[in-house]
Amino acid sequence: MGRYISVISVFIILIFAGTSSPTRAQTPLEHFAALPLLNSPKLSPSGDRYAALIAAGGRQIFMISPILTSGPKRVALDIGELDMRNWRWVNEDWLIANIADVKKVQGQDWLVTRAVAIKADGSSTKVLVRRQAAQNGGDILWTAKDGRPEILLGYQTSIYSNYAGFWAQVDHINLETGKKKTVVKPKVGVQDWYADQNGNVRMGIGRSNSSLTSRLYYREKNGKLFKVMDRAKRKKGEGLTVPTLFLAEPGKALVFDDKDGTDALYEYDLNSLTIGEKLHAVDGYDIDYILTNAEGNGLIGYGYTDTRRKVEWLDPTLKELQQALDNSVPNQTARIISRNRDHTRFIVFVGNASRPGKYYLFDTRWGQMKKMGVVNDHLENRSYAPVKTIRYKARDGLSIEAILTVPKGRATENLPLIMMPHGGPFARDRESWDWWAQFLADRGYAVLQPNYRGSSGYGVAFALKGEGQWGLAMQDDLDDGVKWAIEQGIADPERVCIVGASYGGYAAMRAAHRNPEIYKCAISYAGVSDLQAMVNYDRRYLNSKWSRTWVKEQAPDLRSVSPIHYASEVQVPLLLMHGRKDQRVKVSQSRRFAKALTKAQKPFRYVEQEEGDHHFSLEADRVQFLQEMEAFLAQHIPVN
Repeated sequence: MGRYISVISVFIILIFAGTSSPTRAQTPLEHFAALPLLNSPKLSPSGDRYAALIAAGGRQIFMISPILTSGPKRVALDIGELDMRNWRWVNEDWLIANIADVKKVQGQDWLVTRAVAIKADGSSTKVLVRRQAAQNGGDILWTAKDGRPEILLGYQTSIYSNYAGFWAQVDHINLETGKKKTVVKPKVGVQDWYADQNGNVRMGIGRSNSSLTSRLYYREKNGKLFKVMDRAKRKKGEGLTVPTLFLAEPGKALVFDDKDGTDALYEYDLNSLTIGEKLHAVDGYDIDYILTNAEGNGLIGYGYTDTRRKVEWLDPTLKELQQALDNSVPNQTARIISRNRDHTRFIVFVGNASRPGKYYLFDTRWGQMKKMGVVNDHLENRSYAPVKTIRYKARDGLSIEAILTVPKGRATENLPLIMMPHGGPFARDRESWDWWAQFLADRGYAVLQPNYRGSSGYGVAFALKGEGQWGLAMQDDLDDGVKWAIEQGIADPERVCIVGASYGGYAAMRAAHRNPEIYKCAISYAGVSDLQAMVNYDRRYLNSKWSRTWVKEQAPDLRSVSPIHYASEVQVPLLLMHGRKDQRVKVSQSRRFAKALTKAQKPFRYVEQEEGDHHFSLEADRVQFLQEMEAFLAQHIPVN
């Protein structure tokens, strides 16, 4: 194992010390609801500092901390109600983050994005192009790779499509001085620009909202004219071939393509515009993302998900390190989630679906792991409810993969069952720590989370099987999962409830009137009750016709599969919860459904969280949700 051999013995001591199982007594609800104490830490280029979201006072704040106690001072920034979507280090002194907030525009709520430059010592926080930008003002295309505090930022300057500023321009900005220079002027139809590792804006994707056609513009470097390199017609199901990585070799790139059934990586010739040899693929699953070298012009690994998240490292040194980590934690997962520029320091997450997990720092010069922090200091890293992946057949023979969580230390038979469909719906569940599922299993419930047809990660054919099937065959897949659990003897057919959020909340509402013979109750958090109203809300976003067209492909008759129109047919008790400050699904989706249920004199409970958003950013909201869910389930499908 070379220079990483010393990690193994030290690592085992760190992981398995103090991992005794919890007792059969219920774990306090508040422990499951706790916000992650440390979330997504990212190392600076040198590895001397890291930035992360941390829990403090029941909410999340942004923290920049030295790795060693002798380093620079720790900095904490309260992000308030802002949705900090992502951040990255530009150099040792500056970070850049993308934030979102809801603002009033002509009397209506609009989701507005901005880029924020953050000085690592906390002395400066700058919202870039605050006043010049319109709705979209935070598209970070590139950061300098040589230590300069420079970025490329794409943004609009108008919300009106008949103005040139409606289409994105690109500025080169120095974060230290604030100086900026426009390097790409607005081009009609183009909202998305892409840059290479040297800061050349190489590509732009243009879309026509009227004809639903798209174009891919390309040039070799800044100063050259853009040429159309690909065209696609949405109505014909065509898609653009978009380079995902410009390689160091001139005229060469990598692209994703699913022509063999799943998303795989291929060579791409920028001169002939042709796809070449398939380089990397995963049997039966899509490749999710790529990992690049420090220069940004070479592939060193790729990530995918089968039953859990995995990385295939192509760099020999990183491959060796990953192997050493895997060998040292045979019953857990070790993921390298951040690394410094010269690959001497790494942040490693260790956990599994039954353990909240911990973060460790590994330094090749020390040759050992040091604990950085736990995800949940109440639950620590003890093992909780067992989780496994199962497969069952849908009624049409389609194989459905699902995650099954069962109570620890109890016989897995005749249990009350929670059917828990994921949101998206183009998303998926996997074997990973899930605070909802673990809480429910702690209370004595079995939890089944199917990756129903239309879920992501399983290739194009599986995704297309969800087309036109919202509330129909996708709903059947859930029902067939319940049938499987009953046939296996796991579930008591008289104690089944469906619980979900976002699209999962929609599925719960839909089940409440569609399948009362299967489900004894339903719980929706931030669910969609009216698909047409959701489409109307999305009209305030760019290229809205594209999203409306996609939704109507998934549900051709929006009215027939919208729960709002079936309130009088609801036959099971419903718990509806929604955050008033939800930016993704408007709170009116639950308010209007509650009003319709009241008019129809149906049994339900509606709880509106005044400060709540779509992501449970406040610990108090998480606690309240679990309290409401626990009481509701105890009333309608009690644990024996």
